Amino acid sequence: MDQILRVYPSAQRELFEQYHVGGCNSCGFQPSDTLEAVCVSHGLDVGEVTEFIKASQAVERQLEVTPQVVAGQLERGDIKLLDVRTPEEHAIARIAEATLIDQDVAQEIIETWPKDTAIVTLCHHGIRSLDAAAYLKGHGFQNVKSMIGGIDAWSVQVDTSVVRY
Repeated sequence: MDQILRVYPSAQRELFEQYHVGGCNSCGFQPSDTLEAVCVSHGLDVGEVTEFIKASQAVERQLEVTPQVVAGQLERGDIKLLDVRTPEEHAIARIAEATLIDQDVAQEIIETWPKDTAIVTLCHHGIRSLDAAAYLKGHGFQNVKSMIGGIDAWSVQVDTSVVRY
């Protein structure tokens, strides 16, 4: 799996979203595991999963949204903006409308929020937020996006008063 993830970095997110593989302790795998072993342990067809991994880059792009689009959605009240950074990062720079997520809030979202809630996740540069968006999609949320470039891009493209770090 390690070799596959080097070539297709978005594959882990996409495997979790599509097949619920690799995103938690009960469905995880080791870097040294082969794709065949992972597929066998989850009852999946290796050929199907291989084709899906090849297409994963395009699937990832469908999860992303620009900071400008997010700004418009916030202005209209169309989305819930979830900040998946650490409290320390949040103390440095933040978007007023964003909710900082911790484990308790994440659990509440999974258990109680309607699955059609429009959600955008954000982090520092847009990497962790992609993981968070895929995690939410893997738990049934249908309208989830990740903000491209994170709060750093927001600082440059939308609100220059937000500190860059």
